Amino acid sequence: MATTRSAHTVWEGNLLEGNGVVSFDSSGAIDQQPVTWASRSQEANGRTSPEELIAAAHSSCFSMAFSHALAGAGTPPTKLVASADVTFQPGEGITGIHLTVEGTVPGLDHDAFVAAAEEAKANCPVSQALKAVPITLSAKLA
Repeated sequence: MATTRSAHTVWEGNLLEGNGVVSFDSSGAIDQQPVTWASRSQEANGRTSPEELIAAAHSSCFSMAFSHALAGAGTPPTKLVASADVTFQPGEGITGIHLTVEGTVPGLDHDAFVAAAEEAKANCPVSQALKAVPITLSAKLA
């Protein structure tokens, strides 16, 4: 069954001096979050950015895909800690994403862990949606 998740942003003013508020409509799990050009292109200063939201989506999707692949191979993880770093260059856009994962997976050696992580990176739905951006990975067992 297909699902649709929704968010919306109310923006006021121009790009450089304006500001917005992102609302998470589907879940309401996250309070409204302020967003500005400065929070995107300089310091966050307590505000989010599209890139931070992409990083959250990518790290969670990758974790799910990786966990599922490991379990399907008969080596379910005890714990995975994944992060995504999304790089934004003003004037160019998003120039890269780096995933990092450290995991505890009984019965799996380093090489098999890295191979499974690479497969999850390539096949998670968010990675698929972001194919136009170079995505790199660092993976290690805890």
